Amino acid sequence: MTDARHVSDPTVVATNLSKWFGPKVAVSQVDCSFGPGVTGLLGPNGAGKTTFLRLLAGLASPSTGEVSVLGRAPRRDPSIYRLLGFVPEDETVYEHMTARRFVEWSAALTKVADPVQAARRALQSVELTENADRLLSTYSKGMRQRAKVAGALVHDPQVLLLDEPLNGTDPIQRARLIEIVRRLGEAGHTIIVSSHVLREVDRMAGRVVAMVDGRIAAAGTVSTLRDAMSDQPRLIRIDTDLPRSLARRLLAKEWIEAVRIDQAGVDIRTSDARALGGDIARAAQEVGAIVTSVSPEDESLESVFSYLVETR
Repeated sequence: MTDARHVSDPTVVATNLSKWFGPKVAVSQVDCSFGPGVTGLLGPNGAGKTTFLRLLAGLASPSTGEVSVLGRAPRRDPSIYRLLGFVPEDETVYEHMTARRFVEWSAALTKVADPVQAARRALQSVELTENADRLLSTYSKGMRQRAKVAGALVHDPQVLLLDEPLNGTDPIQRARLIEIVRRLGEAGHTIIVSSHVLREVDRMAGRVVAMVDGRIAAAGTVSTLRDAMSDQPRLIRIDTDLPRSLARRLLAKEWIEAVRIDQAGVDIRTSDARALGGDIARAAQEVGAIVTSVSPEDESLESVFSYLVETR
């Protein structure tokens, strides 16, 4: 996995990066880089994601190692903040401000030429225009998240760090923010977004970096991480009108380990998901079943990281 931790055209580089708080080690000897596009930073609670992002943003000083953003060290060169945006996970908004004032203030801090117009565009991008003149204290958590994203986007940063930006958003808001992140990545911005929701990161990121216990445990695409677990049985859900007939037919294959049938379909544990995928249509045709959906049931972040922890 060493090569996968680095990119050929890096804009953000962590070199032997560690951070500890007394006896607690939050980040340990992290060595990786990021480039244009969207990278998902995945990890369970306590993995060190937030501390790592704060180190990259220059909001925390490393105990050892170095951080470079666009060739500069954020802790030593504050001018980098004109090119860097950061959305923290915690509630960092001024409740006495309206959203419009908060975003305009963010624009002024980064010396945007026209803060009013920049704020208008940023608020529009996260669909807060209609509520822009309400106090942030009246906002829901999801609306506050969008206000924070607008504040981070207002100066059109080349590098954007997002710590759990989808927390508290409803499905429509979540889809909109995912679209914004993808569009920025496609435009050549470097986006690092942390999350514990694997499928949402898969919708945003072309690359993922997985952290466990403060260290980089794996890197690559979501499918690369799951393929690395090829020796682990997988649970596949098949929705069909004839679950018993389909299950009976599939059980004839040696790579089927177990099945569980209900009225709407069948859950299959298999040692070879690829072989199962190639056989489902054929099996359905043979028994006259209609298959309406096929989906993995164990693609949760927990299953990935349980495996990574066990193999460390």
